[in-house]
Amino acid sequence: MTNTASGNDGKGKFNLPASKLPQAEEVPQDDFRASLHWRVFRILSELISGWQFLADFKMTVTIFGSARFEEGSRWYEEARKLGLLLAKGGFSVVTGGGPGIMQAANQGSSEGSGDSIGLNIELPLEQRINPYVKRSIAFHYFFVRKLMLSYAARAYVFFPGGLGTLDETFEILTLMQTKKISNRIPVVLVGKDFWTPIHSWFHNEILGEYKAVDKEDLDLYKIVDTAEEAFQLVKDAPPREDFFY
Repeated sequence: MTNTASGNDGKGKFNLPASKLPQAEEVPQDDFRASLHWRVFRILSELISGWQFLADFKMTVTIFGSARFEEGSRWYEEARKLGLLLAKGGFSVVTGGGPGIMQAANQGSSEGSGDSIGLNIELPLEQRINPYVKRSIAFHYFFVRKLMLSYAARAYVFFPGGLGTLDETFEILTLMQTKKISNRIPVVLVGKDFWTPIHSWFHNEILGEYKAVDKEDLDLYKIVDTAEEAFQLVKDAPPREDFFY
């Protein structure tokens, strides 16, 4: 299907396939409607491209974590080991395609001859794609990329990370809490030193003092310390039958 967009000047200025829409600087900045049309169709194009790309992979596990861990560090090597275990178990490994934990997981998957997938983000000066990604697709919008990272994986594994990793963790847990996705999907937090204080804060403050969550919400995830423990929790994850958003 070809998606087209047209301007409101009657001349069909944006009557183009979504993938051929003009760049932002080419859109008249004083034409608010034209600018919105351009963005809507670019978003639609990215959504369709992302879903079509992921449709080729039936058994995926998405791995999140900091981009700052270097090869040889503890969590880099655990993520690499998990990628290898998943590949040997028949899973495709999906990451954001960047450095750190993402690179480690892609590296392990590649070493295990698995599908090593990277969902990249287009940046003004560079493409942050690690060398171990075998199959990739790039996105302009962070929120579309984030949706694809969370879409229809059989399990989610979170290594220690910064604000982005925490944001991704809490979004998945929120979708499960609100029944937008099944609460039977394994969510594994790797790194007891990192995640246990957050769990304690949930339990003591959010659940205890503020009563802002239910007790069963704290059962939506499991905290482990090794790649082997994580693999045991995700290896028998059933196919996804729910589709959210």
